Amino acid sequence: MCGIFGYIGKQEAAPILINGLKALEYRGYDSAGLYVVGAGCVKAVGQVKNLEAKVGDGLRGSVGLAHTRWATHGVPSEVNSHPHSDCEGKIWLAHNGIIENYGELKAELIAKGHKFASATDTEVVAHLIEENLKEGISFSAALLLALKTIRGTYGLVISSVHEPEKLYIARKGSPIVLGIGDGENFVASDPSAIVPHTKRVIYLNDGEWAELTADTYQLYDLEGAPIAREPQVIEWSVEQTKKGGYDHFMMKEIMEGDNVIKNSIRGRLNEETLEVKLPELDVVADKLKDIKRIIITSCGTALYSGMVGEYMIEEIAKVPVEIEYASEFRYRSPIVEPGTMIISITQSGETADTLAAIREAKRQGALVVSIVNTVGSTIARESDAVMFNQIGPEIGVASTKAFMSQVTLFALFTLYLGKLRGTIETEMYTKVVQEIMALPEKIKTILSKEAEIKVVASKYAKFDDFLFMGRKYTFPIAFEGALKLKEISYVHAEGYGAGEMKHGPIAMIDENFPTVALALSDTVYEKMVSNIEEIKARSGKVLAIATEGNSTLASLADDVIYVPETIEMLEALLAVVPLQIFAYYIGTGRGYDVDKPRNLAKSVTVE
Repeated sequence: MCGIFGYIGKQEAAPILINGLKALEYRGYDSAGLYVVGAGCVKAVGQVKNLEAKVGDGLRGSVGLAHTRWATHGVPSEVNSHPHSDCEGKIWLAHNGIIENYGELKAELIAKGHKFASATDTEVVAHLIEENLKEGISFSAALLLALKTIRGTYGLVISSVHEPEKLYIARKGSPIVLGIGDGENFVASDPSAIVPHTKRVIYLNDGEWAELTADTYQLYDLEGAPIAREPQVIEWSVEQTKKGGYDHFMMKEIMEGDNVIKNSIRGRLNEETLEVKLPELDVVADKLKDIKRIIITSCGTALYSGMVGEYMIEEIAKVPVEIEYASEFRYRSPIVEPGTMIISITQSGETADTLAAIREAKRQGALVVSIVNTVGSTIARESDAVMFNQIGPEIGVASTKAFMSQVTLFALFTLYLGKLRGTIETEMYTKVVQEIMALPEKIKTILSKEAEIKVVASKYAKFDDFLFMGRKYTFPIAFEGALKLKEISYVHAEGYGAGEMKHGPIAMIDENFPTVALALSDTVYEKMVSNIEEIKARSGKVLAIATEGNSTLASLADDVIYVPETIEMLEALLAVVPLQIFAYYIGTGRGYDVDKPRNLAKSVTVE
């Protein structure tokens, strides 16, 4: 959940470390700190700009490490900020993850005379290495012994005055990547921070650690045996990590919606033959023919994309599908029968709960196929097959373009699976393909209404409670719309299936509790109209999302935002766009930084 950056080379480290943290700030922004070998450590509460102001022109040196924090143990404060050190200030480290046995280790170390400065779990690692060094062993041996002692998850970068010309890196359950330069090397918790310096990267696997100098790198396993691994090249550019003239990454990424669809189908949908090909699934195609059951597992926004996928797969491919919260999957003693396939969905590819879920599923023999945005991530490497989003990095904490891509990939997968299993008729197959191809232009039509949606949002910005409701393919979009509003405006919002209104939620409706009703012209439209009439009969305000050409809702709802017509299977991809823009303008209208919603971070690498 935190951002780690390290540098070793010939340049001044501090400015490079600060810029690295700025690129990683979406991963945490409670506090930040940096350490430069031979110069000292500076920490600050709040955003990285606060740290930058404190550092100024000080801290001269060419080796260092830095950290931007999302608090787990200990409140955001300078003393709890990383980097943390040992008793003598000779060992400094930054950490992402949770040390589960830190309590017992801390008690043992205090009994041996160690003095702790913070309330974090991280500090125990520095003291543990310090204690191991008393045995007269090398620094690398002391580190290796510490790694074998601690339990939990970690992405670590460590510096020491004992070996000032080296950085040490270790990983277990928390992402860490090396950037291989020319006479300088880098380490980060996300490659987006490394891309401005080099595109050559090495992803550490769980149970690996590394020694880094300005000119060399060496990987090892937890037994100390060396590992040979060549760098791979990142394909996306540094420009994809910039705002491109927008005030926030969130709006930039919303406005990329049409290109998100184009990139997601690139190389997978032949516009001349109207055929869907998923070459990444060729290695598991034989198994897919005989799949008896699919479990879709993920968290947050990705889970809602999976709910849309559930409807698609069952309707078209005729395979039973279940949706599972990844955070609950392994704790409920799941039954994974032969013929079960797991589809996991994760933007980062490092989501701790989702990773734990697929590991449990694989332990029971399931086929695991994942939808992942980040190449080289842990879930991508541990899956049997992967459909990559192909959309470049998503920086905004509140996911928008990743959701669009995930739903698009579910549509492609549904067609692929339906044809593979012979459950979809040619006419239906062709129609869906044609509608997928038409999506980018239809999304551009919605995006062109940004100013109009902003005006509507300004009318609703004063309300503190919202109900979002939908049916069938818009049922998951009700949840996603409510989640977006909660994430970036801190407004109470609930997503509901419209059919559940009379089973409780309607009791909340009054003139101060508006409803966002997803009432597209589909097979459940008339039922949605009935729900809207029930709300209006109780003085509730209604903002409807409707299909272009609908002349009925304008006289029934208080406000209407129109989206182009498409087939029911794909309407979620159009309905969600105005809700993303609506949430953005409610959040900014209330004065919040929507790229840095409080208490949230982009990559959830701890349970």
